[in-house]
Amino acid sequence: MALVRWDPFRDLVTLKERMDRLFEDTFARSRSIEESLAPGSWSPPVDIYETDENIVLKAELPGIERKDITLEVKENILTLKGDRKFEKEVKQENYHRVERSYGSFQRSFSLPSNIKRDRVEAEFKDGILEVTLPKAEVAKPKQIKVEVK
Repeated sequence: MALVRWDPFRDLVTLKERMDRLFEDTFARSRSIEESLAPGSWSPPVDIYETDENIVLKAELPGIERKDITLEVKENILTLKGDRKFEKEVKQENYHRVERSYGSFQRSFSLPSNIKRDRVEAEFKDGILEVTLPKAEVAKPKQIKVEVK
């Protein structure tokens, strides 16, 4: 059996790490409720994909009404703004856990220059916002025949 040298500071370091974790967990829980209610503390998840004709953006916006969503295309930037209001039916003190995020959000996306801005369409259904950005037809390169003389 090998002898292990006793180090009294090792036990103190272990105790300190345990206490740090305890305080971090306790304060993180109380902060998470306050932060989730703070405005601008969240942003909706977004999928963006491209087809031959369009660029499509889909954003998850459950619990948000159409009137609380703003969509703008300006100088090749698509900006999505909105606000999810906290439900006032239950007093804040009565909540055991608040995991959903509330407040206003804003997301901006750079667009390629070949988007037809005047033909952008948006549809909001079942908490999903789908924005269709049609592409302008790109000028195809013209091949020039070189004659030999």
